[in-house]
Amino acid sequence: MCLLAFAINAHPQYPFVFAGNRDEFHARETAAAHWWDEATDVFGGRDLEAGGAWLGMQRDGYFAVLTNFRDPDQKKPGAPSRGELVREFLAGPLDMNDMHEWLLRDGASYAGFNIIYGRLGSEPQLYWYSNAGGPEQPLLLEEGIHGLSNHLLDTPWPKVQRTTQGLDNVLHNDDVEHDMLQDLLDDPRPAADAHLPDTGIPTEWERLLSAPKIISSEYGTRASTTLLLDRQGNASFVERSFDMAGREQDRREARFRVPDASVNMGE
Repeated sequence: MCLLAFAINAHPQYPFVFAGNRDEFHARETAAAHWWDEATDVFGGRDLEAGGAWLGMQRDGYFAVLTNFRDPDQKKPGAPSRGELVREFLAGPLDMNDMHEWLLRDGASYAGFNIIYGRLGSEPQLYWYSNAGGPEQPLLLEEGIHGLSNHLLDTPWPKVQRTTQGLDNVLHNDDVEHDMLQDLLDDPRPAADAHLPDTGIPTEWERLLSAPKIISSEYGTRASTTLLLDRQGNASFVERSFDMAGREQDRREARFRVPDASVNMGE
């Protein structure tokens, strides 16, 4: 994923609201969201090139999502796939302490990444960790709205600010619908050049990547995912997939009941 906006206990009916775009090269083979064969209680897409995942959720509320950290000077040839972090947390399964320890022990062996992971329920407990200048320990996230792209959590890149502000507007509605969240993600407008981040790539690429929804023949937004969890434990998951012209090619949905997970977090 390359753009995330999510809210923790920021709406009276929904303790967790999530919207995210996955950006990737169109040539990279991918499986759309589905119930995994090797872990049938996990729903999410798969990277068929390296076998990992960028986002997924278990029926019991465990959730993880990953973004790459953009730094062309910090490439690690031969490093393991970052997608295995999501896969192993959800399908391993790893408990929370196992995940904390793995990240602290082995996180530096991966190319730069951010991961949001934890367990959803009436009181979501989610952690953020980055091996690219983030906190020394996995950070338990505070209630409110958060945004993440290819830098550190809540870095005020234009597309992060635009999408989190849009999410804040959506949360002022009595009810929240997937179409509202998908509309936030379906935004191809780039940032003005004066507001582009400087991450060490050419200006034309900074401009292209500054849009919430990236459309180009080589690299772009491959999928938009939205997730709602209400206070009765009802989870609904929607993923839309796109071709290189930004046209919707597939839509996957899942609905399931999550047991309350406000206790017994494995801490």
